[in-house]
Formats: sequence, structure tokens, C-alpha cells
Amino acid sequence: MDGPVNLNRLMSVYDVPGMNQLKFPRFQPGLPPANISSDGIFTAMRKQDILLNHPYESFSPVLELMRSASQDPKVISIKLTLYRTGPDSPIVEHLLVAAKANKEVTVLVELRARFDEAANIALANRLQEAGAHVVYGIVGFKTHCKMALIVRREHGQLMRYAHLSTGNYHDQTARVYTDYGLFTTNTELTEDVHNVFMQLTSMMEMPPLKKLIQAPFTLHQQLLRKIKRETMAATNGKPARIIAKLNALVEPKIIRALYAASAAGVQIDLIIRGICCLRPGIPGISENIRVRSIIGRFLEHSRVYYFLNNGAEDVYCSSADWMDRNMLRRVEVCFPIEAPLLKQRLIDDIHINLRDNTLAWMLDQNGEYHLSMASEKEEKISSQGYFLDKLAENKTA
Repeated sequence: MDGPVNLNRLMSVYDVPGMNQLKFPRFQPGLPPANISSDGIFTAMRKQDILLNHPYESFSPVLELMRSASQDPKVISIKLTLYRTGPDSPIVEHLLVAAKANKEVTVLVELRARFDEAANIALANRLQEAGAHVVYGIVGFKTHCKMALIVRREHGQLMRYAHLSTGNYHDQTARVYTDYGLFTTNTELTEDVHNVFMQLTSMMEMPPLKKLIQAPFTLHQQLLRKIKRETMAATNGKPARIIAKLNALVEPKIIRALYAASAAGVQIDLIIRGICCLRPGIPGISENIRVRSIIGRFLEHSRVYYFLNNGAEDVYCSSADWMDRNMLRRVEVCFPIEAPLLKQRLIDDIHINLRDNTLAWMLDQNGEYHLSMASEKEEKISSQGYFLDKLAENKTA
């Protein structure tokens, strides 16, 4: 064609018969941990925090959490943020069931989710008609955080169960976007989630958060503080390290802070799928910064922040990219991964991304990307293939 191609029409090429050799082999996401299936989601969460890596691991525990909450007579309230859900969302159906069962259902719907505005208005109307309390967040700020809170009456007390994610409550994109989801009953974390929901749905003054870091209030300043802490460590001759996996890096103050950290000797690795306004590898400015973009079968969507912190290793997941809009014009949450096994697992995952020499494109100081290719002597590593082999059911890369 002499001109732009309509990409919606181009998608139909995938359905042309006889092209199987050009398609990725089908895979089955890894089943949830056995204790979820045998003991039930609430029992499993009380035993320990659970971290899932989608799409390699199934999204079904999220659906099971909402299904159980909608039907369990001990559950008295469900709160959820919805940014994108997709048509015929099972999560929405569970919320409707819960509302019709006279449970207290509060749903924060973001009406300005780009491309989904009409669908979200229709969704809000359906929820309201069923008796759910639908709210639209803070005037002037998009609500982009992904979190759910369930309150259950147990042995005469109220128990909170929370789910925090880097991605949307969308069962379709959960099969093609990479995201992390945390299931937790940690008292401080669930109290923070409760307080953020209270802030978004009422006029109450919110107490300081204990574990969560929230935009547009504290996330920007906290990130700058953590980058400066690594900068001071390097200045004092101590090991210093920053790793960030993001969709985009745009915010000027964070970029300047990363340049200062690099100049001080901090080793910085950035895994940025999309826009990156930082130039790596410039002598005296960014020579200790490496930037890669991983482009493969799945869209890299998870946001993970790592700071060495003098060996204590701070690891966070978040809904926020390092952009002006996420830091200053959206409601976002950043949540720590503190359980030792889960923290180490996330660190190991990030290092697999850094070893990728098949799907990774390296950004040079001139703003150009070059495919990272393994030499004949090197082992070929595809991070997405690795996680498919390790976590998916059919072990097919």
C-alpha cells in the first residue's frame, strides 16, 4: 500500500489458515500453587504471601479470589480499582454477584482510560444498577493503581486480604502482558490499601502510609531519595546498584538523578520497553548506565524497582512508570516485596532479563538500538523463553 496500513485489518492475517509454522506454539499458563487449589484462596493467603508472574503463571487465582469473595458468606466487603477490564469480564460478573448478595461492593472506575472510555461508562452503569458503590477517584488525577481489598469476618474479628498488581484486572491481556501480582495478608500492607481506598472514596484525611509509596504524593520524592542514597554509597566507596524495569523513562528530575548516580559510580541497569529519554554510555555522565528493551512474544508491562541499599536490597513492584504523568498526575501505588523467598525470586527474574541476548535491544549513546546477539561461544538466553520453560505447563519456549 502507498500509505498507512490499517492495523486492525492487518490483525486478520493471523487467522489465515495454513500459517502455523509462522505462529508461536500454544502454551498453557502454569497452574496456581497447589495449596490454593486444595485449601482455598483465603487459607493459602493466610499461610504466606503469594507472587505470580503472568502470563507464564495463570491469572486464575485472581479470578478465584474474586469468585470466592463474591460467594463466601463470611466476606462483608470487596473494594477494587478498575482501569481496563475487557468485554465479558469474569471479575465484573463476580462483583455483580457480590453486590446482588448485599455485600458492600466499592469499585473505583477510571472513566478516562484511553480507548476504553465508553466501555467503562457502561461498566459503571451495570455495577450501579446491581447495587455496587461506584466512584471515580480524585478530580484531576487518573486512578491508575491496581489493587483489591477483601474484608472477611473470621472468629469474631475482621481479616483483610489484598491483591496488588503491576497490571490491570483484565483476564485477556493477562495472557499476553508480563505482570506481577502479589496476594498478601500483611497487616501493614493491607491497612495501607484500606487507607488508600478511604482516600479515594471519601473526604477523610489519610494517615501516613507504612509500606506503600503513593503517587502523586510521595512516590516521586521517595524515588529521588533512594537514587541519592545509592549515589552517596558510591561516593563513599561502597557498592551501589540500581535496576529498574519500566515501560518508559521520561521524568527529567529522575533522569538527572540517574546521571549523577552514574557519575558517582553507581552501576545502573534499565530495562525499558518503550520511550527512554536518557542516553546511556556518555563518558563522565552516563558511562555506568546500560539500557535495554526486551521485545518478544509478550508485551513487557511489569514495573520493578531494585536498590542495593548497602546490601539490604529494596525490591518494589508498581503500577507506575518513571514519567511525569505517573509521578505527578496519576494515583499510583508502589509496593515492597519483602518475604525473603519472593524477594529473591524477583531479583533472580530481573537478572534473567539482564542476561537476555536474544530479545534484548541495547540503546547506545546516540539514541540508536542494536539487537543483542549471543556469540558462538555464548549460551543463547531468551528471558521470555526461560520463563515459559520454568513456569508454564507445557514447558514450550
